[in-house]
Amino acid sequence: MSYKFIAVEKTGKLAYLIINRADVRNALDKETLDEMKMFMEEAKNDDSIGAIVITGAGDKSFAAGADIKQIREKSMLEILQTGGMKEFYSYIESYEKPTIAMINGFALGGGFELALACDIRIASENAKLGLPELNLGIIPGAGGTQRLSRLIGKGKAVELILTGKVMKAEEAKTIGILTDVVPSEELRNTTEKVAESILNKGPLAVRLAKLAILYGNETDINTGLMIEKLSQAVLFATEDKNEGTDAFLEKRSPEFKGK
Repeated sequence: MSYKFIAVEKTGKLAYLIINRADVRNALDKETLDEMKMFMEEAKNDDSIGAIVITGAGDKSFAAGADIKQIREKSMLEILQTGGMKEFYSYIESYEKPTIAMINGFALGGGFELALACDIRIASENAKLGLPELNLGIIPGAGGTQRLSRLIGKGKAVELILTGKVMKAEEAKTIGILTDVVPSEELRNTTEKVAESILNKGPLAVRLAKLAILYGNETDINTGLMIEKLSQAVLFATEDKNEGTDAFLEKRSPEFKGK
């Protein structure tokens, strides 16, 4: 399928979803988000794709955030309607296949919130991240106030959001936002190594591990432990569990089928 605002590349079982609007720093307008959702819906049922890397075209910007002109034109009622950026990022967060944000440059506002919705975030040394929405008289409204505080704690999240501070990559790594920071020329290779280490695992286990972490984190510890227990029980009835344990005992690499 051809796209106007995104590009798609595949390397083995890894798919790259590239925001292809470098001329506007990969700003995220409605049309771009629609194409991203369209691709991810197709990839969900494509067994040849095991994980998705989201990145931006060029080396200056991952995603500069929402299109300011569209923000200016939106009304209160439109914000309250479903189907916008917030809902799409929740879709990414609960996506059944692993997602990695490969941050190559600026990740600001809605671009930073996009990265927060991904499972893993890896950045180049020149990356800069922040939520400057208060400068526009609004707040981060695509999950930023919630996901950032859950990731790094309330105190630091409040500081970053209220000041609108734009962080360098190393600081973002130090406070737990990024898992790795590497030179620009090593970013893709590092990302693919991380992805490969995930793709080698049982896909059903990956999916249910994500589910247990996501939903367990939203509740009390006892309910979270029950979610974990039920997820494990499901996996113990799968062929992949038998294959994984047999391969370990036979000292060979497992061949998972996702069944």
